Amino acid sequence: MIAATGARVLVVRRGMPAHRAATRDAERVEILSSRILLRPSEVARSHRFYRDVLGLAVYREFGSPDHPGLVFFLGQGLLEVSGGADGRQGGPVEIWLQVRDLRAERARLAAQGVAILREPRREPWGLDEMWIEDPDGVRIVLVEIPADHPLRRDTR
Repeated sequence: MIAATGARVLVVRRGMPAHRAATRDAERVEILSSRILLRPSEVARSHRFYRDVLGLAVYREFGSPDHPGLVFFLGQGLLEVSGGADGRQGGPVEIWLQVRDLRAERARLAAQGVAILREPRREPWGLDEMWIEDPDGVRIVLVEIPADHPLRRDTR
């Protein structure tokens, strides 16, 4: 059964009450955009790392000269580096970045003095990964998806 609900179409499976299907849909959070927020111990140092070392493009700048903030493009997401660490432990956080050529990135980053925490290697799940960290110790996982990996195959 198909029931129109405003501009949306609700597909109800046989045996599922329409109100239950509508409730499940209504309980979902509609995400319009997202970003990772980093509050580094030294904002300028982290700005330099993400902009100059990793080479991320700046989406926007904001704040006063005393408290500048930058938002970087992160593929289809955003990374905001602003404020300052307030002493709270934020828990384990990792940034996962897909790159086209992991070995080329390894050479480029090493030439800039970035410590390679773990050399590129093929993971059991089939992705090639390398680990580095930002100036505050946030782990950054650089990933290359091999040409023969299922994520690369077009199933259409």
